[in-house]
Amino acid sequence: MIAFVSGPVAALAPDAAVVEVGGVGIAVQCTPNTLSTLRMGQPAKLATSLVVREDSLTLYGFVDDDERGTFELLQTASGVGPRLAQAMLAVHTPDALRRAVATGDEKALTAVPGIGKKGAQKLLLEFKDRLGEPLGTSTGIGAPISTGWRDQLHAALIGLGYATREADEAVSAVAPQAEAAEGTPQVGQLLRAALQTLNRAR
Repeated sequence: MIAFVSGPVAALAPDAAVVEVGGVGIAVQCTPNTLSTLRMGQPAKLATSLVVREDSLTLYGFVDDDERGTFELLQTASGVGPRLAQAMLAVHTPDALRRAVATGDEKALTAVPGIGKKGAQKLLLEFKDRLGEPLGTSTGIGAPISTGWRDQLHAALIGLGYATREADEAVSAVAPQAEAAEGTPQVGQLLRAALQTLNRAR
């Protein structure tokens, strides 16, 4: 198993990064929140989880071991594969997921693309007493982004499976929130707000 990759960032895409390790470019699937912490040409270290399928080997990257552990634990639930687990972490931090399970918060889970009301109820039952208690008090998600929050948010929504029109509308809907924020807006928080907007529109 590849526990982590470390090296300069060679390329960035809406849903992946390429990290150069010993002269080899390693493609790592990442959430928008993780990608927002990376910069081209800068050194990075990502905790990783290798998902093996008959026709593919896919490496998923995370900002820390807690996020990776949560990703792997999420997949132990029936019906949750790596893509859905990654989508859950794109919307919520591990602590936010633990809090949602601990409080039985269905809405938090239905904010994730691909999880409906029944699916959320089922997951709450499956994860009860398994995800553990929240570690901190932070409710926000995401690391600060420097510029181009609109483009990053739009790319994140497209990466989660939304149509271009839906992504455009969601970005416009959260623009006042982003512009009113003190300092640099956080892509994770904006993504969560955008997903809530899209869910209300359905």
